[in-house]
This record gives sequence, C-alpha cells and structure tokens, in this order.
Amino acid sequence: MRFTNTITVNRPPVTVFAFLANLENLPEWNYALAETRKLTPGPTGVGTRYLQTRTIPVRAEETLEITELIQNEKLTIDGTLNAFPAKVTYTLRPTGNGTTLTNTVELRTSGARNLLAPIARNRIKSAVADNLAELKRLLDHS
Repeated sequence: MRFTNTITVNRPPVTVFAFLANLENLPEWNYALAETRKLTPGPTGVGTRYLQTRTIPVRAEETLEITELIQNEKLTIDGTLNAFPAKVTYTLRPTGNGTTLTNTVELRTSGARNLLAPIARNRIKSAVADNLAELKRLLDHS
C-alpha cells in the first residue's frame, strides 16, 4: 500500500531538512506519537536508529532506522508504523523562497491485512496529511 502527500513550507530546504532529520522532533507534529528517542550514538546518518512510543490507535513501541540521507534533499526511514512494516521517504525541492516537501509512505501488508489495506489506506493517508499540515504550521511560524 503506497500513497503520497505534498506540502509547501515557507522555509528553505536546509531548515526543513534539519527539522525532519532530527526524528526526535516527530512527536511535535505527529499527534499519534508520545516520544521518539535516538538509540544510536553519534551524528545522525544512514544506520541511525530510533525507538518511538505510539499512543494512537493503541500504545506501542516502534523502531525506526534512517536508510537514506541526502543532505537537504531526501530522507528515507524504514521501520514499523502502527504494526505495519513501512518505508517513509521525504523528498525536498526548493520552490521560490520555500520548500516543496513530498512524503511517500509504503506500508507492507500481508495475509488478512491485505483485505483491510484498501479501507485503511485513505484513513492513514488522511492522518499523515493532517500531521504534515501541523509540520507546515510549526515550520512556517518558527
């Protein structure tokens, strides 16, 4: 199951990327998360791992790992999102004085979840869009 959302942020890519690449910022703009904590010492890069605590729809711990990082252009994270194995990519492109941010989410489903995927897709895409709107609000007003 794959979907994409796009927003334009009134900040340059360097600012947007710095905020996104610090995954500990996730709970500031994702209402379903209580905490995201870096597990890997040292600077953030490919292989950096995180543990996050989800509160919606149920309390759960999830692991994340940065699998691609192109400074100020692209960030890819693999992990588990709400019990779905997932790959989340953020692609940044300068647009005038701001940044066009495209978020692509690929959730891997199997078995009975394949039957629920079409129903869940629109709900999950909408929730992600709401989170991105909050990210835009935060960055536009910082």
